[in-house]
Amino acid sequence: MRIISWNVNGIRAVEKKGFTSWLAKENPDILCLNETKAEPGQLSPELLNPESYYSFWASAKKKGYSGVAIYTKEQPQDVNFFKKEEFDNEGRVLVAHYKDFSLISAYFPNSQDEGKRLDYKLSFCDSMLKLCNSLVKKGKHFLLCGDFNIAHKPIDLAHPKANEKNAGYLPQEREWMDKFTAAGHVDTFRHFHPEEKGCYTWWSYMGQARTKNVGWRIDYHCVDKGFLPGVKSSIIRAEVTGSDHCPVEINFNL
Repeated sequence: MRIISWNVNGIRAVEKKGFTSWLAKENPDILCLNETKAEPGQLSPELLNPESYYSFWASAKKKGYSGVAIYTKEQPQDVNFFKKEEFDNEGRVLVAHYKDFSLISAYFPNSQDEGKRLDYKLSFCDSMLKLCNSLVKKGKHFLLCGDFNIAHKPIDLAHPKANEKNAGYLPQEREWMDKFTAAGHVDTFRHFHPEEKGCYTWWSYMGQARTKNVGWRIDYHCVDKGFLPGVKSSIIRAEVTGSDHCPVEINFNL
């Protein structure tokens, strides 16, 4: 099974850059989208119902903001929102339950300048950890994927020292990632590439950051440790353009 997650920074914007052709060519079993910035009623038929896929959408109440989606070839047993109003109002989570695992497609909040939304961000993070822990406690495997808006370690961004007081690399955010992995959950990319430098998933549009590869790794595929033996590979698809993020891909033996 091949699963791709991508922060598209606007599904309608990326449609104009060849998204539907890319999807047909890539043909993943599941595609999770973050920051769709749209409601289903605003989408073309090609986006709403791509050939061979079921689609599910969580949209923010605020127009043109946030939002996640799942395209899946196999119909899930169940799909639900997170059922927490403060997060569902921003369209941040979809949970799809399959026979072998539960898929959590999540768009983590940005803590913003001077940590203006840090409390909200950490509340969301803790809720994600509780969800993952509850699934494991029930004997289920999970895959949590999406834009976490957190670079975990110094290796995960080009200029760690200069960004220690900036959103996405605040001590409290990195401490939560420590807590998440200490709970037995695995950042699959770092499992396969523990020391590889220069591996980023987001680049600013300013200063030719992508061309110079001055970026941050903030998009993840994370699993419970019991699910890890089934993971074949975890890959950053930096060659794919169309957004300020690139897709990340995970492959399973299921």
